[in-house]
Amino acid sequence: MSMLTVQDLQKSFGKFEAVKGVSFTVEKGESFGLLGPNGAGKSTMINMITGLYPPTSGEIHMKDIDVIKSPKQAQKWIGVVPQEIALYQSMSARENLRFWGRMYDLSGNSLEKSIDQVLEIIGLTERAKDKVETFSGGMKRRVNIGAAILHKPELLIMDEPTVGIDPQSRNHILETVKRLNSEGMTIIYTSHYMEEVEYLCERIGIVDYGQLIASGTLRELRESIGDHSRIFLTIEKDHLSEEKLTKSLLGFFPEKNFELQDHQVMVFHKEPQLILSDFIQLVTQTGTKITSVNIVEPNLESVFLHLTGRKLRD
Repeated sequence: MSMLTVQDLQKSFGKFEAVKGVSFTVEKGESFGLLGPNGAGKSTMINMITGLYPPTSGEIHMKDIDVIKSPKQAQKWIGVVPQEIALYQSMSARENLRFWGRMYDLSGNSLEKSIDQVLEIIGLTERAKDKVETFSGGMKRRVNIGAAILHKPELLIMDEPTVGIDPQSRNHILETVKRLNSEGMTIIYTSHYMEEVEYLCERIGIVDYGQLIASGTLRELRESIGDHSRIFLTIEKDHLSEEKLTKSLLGFFPEKNFELQDHQVMVFHKEPQLILSDFIQLVTQTGTKITSVNIVEPNLESVFLHLTGRKLRD
């Protein structure tokens, strides 16, 4: 059963087209990742799905609800963890959760019970009475998550929830997301951290320049580039003639499935062990001195680099 269906979604701000005809479906109970660099359009998509931005064109349905026509109805079933901290610094964690719970029409014993459950989930029961202003960035983000799940939403949307936090809080957030998803909550998780999306998400959509350029399981995305590994040769700049090396590489790799950047040569190949010796010999014959060799198996970074020609954080 589909929890969310997005069809031909487009958003323009004046002459700038931020989202360009994006379509995807999120099934009930799955964890779906939107992966892309900052500025790719992920947050704009989220703001339209949650009813904050009206799309320029396209359709959004949450189950049988038309989100564009009935945003308030859909919002009752959605929890949102925004990029920015949406908390009152001078209030305690419990007071913040109580405030946001009332925004979802929770009250009385049911609200207090929900707050206790959420504090346990986010690991802050012992700090419930402390003011948020005394918390670390990671702890604040955990309260942010708590506020989004108080009303037990069917769909939880998390927009870059681990930006700028310490490793311990980051791990706690990732485990919290895993737990919520394993208990049946549908998750949409946006990030520009590949390792997070690989760890959390069953299916992944890759977003670049406002377009969804690929989607599928990690295995399907790997297969889309032919399961090519990457060979990295690190070279000394003082022994490098880029023009000479590029000419030699083009002769060896006619499809130009290599990249020469700074002091590193990167090559895509399905069976790197078969060409490694010849590849190294080719490079050294140009007078280039190699300082290290590394082979990386296909992962999301390989897919993104293959599809866009650039690294995720470029």
